[in-house]
Amino acid sequence: MGVQKRFRHGQILKLLTGQAVASQDELRRQLGHLGVRVTQATLSRDLRELRLVKTTAGYRPLADAAADEASPLPTLPHAFKEFLLDIRPAQNMLVLKTPPGGAQPLAAAVDGEHWKEVAGTLAGDDTVLIIASSRRACLAIQKRVEEMLR
Repeated sequence: MGVQKRFRHGQILKLLTGQAVASQDELRRQLGHLGVRVTQATLSRDLRELRLVKTTAGYRPLADAAADEASPLPTLPHAFKEFLLDIRPAQNMLVLKTPPGGAQPLAAAVDGEHWKEVAGTLAGDDTVLIIASSRRACLAIQKRVEEMLR
């Protein structure tokens, strides 16, 4: 996936998690306000690739709209291989660097695992902060991440 496409996908997910968006045209305009120019055809393709569907409450992940469908989030090993550029420990935290737009899907994949050592995650545009319950837990998480990258 190209950097521009990955960034655009990240911006779409960021917009949709922050507010209800009722139509593709409204989403296209909001992306434009962020400096992301996109055609209706490309946006339609992006929504399909992100497995987002239109509901009465706006666009939502397919898993939220129909609980029996597969999750639109990548598996954690796949997310690490696709998005992780660097990992830096800091006390009881791990700082994960991603390409622009890669932090949101990576953090969502980590959150989806419900690891007991993870107290929480914070995601920006290209950085994920994993907060562990202790330094020992942080080392365990880092080891697990590194094993997934092999």
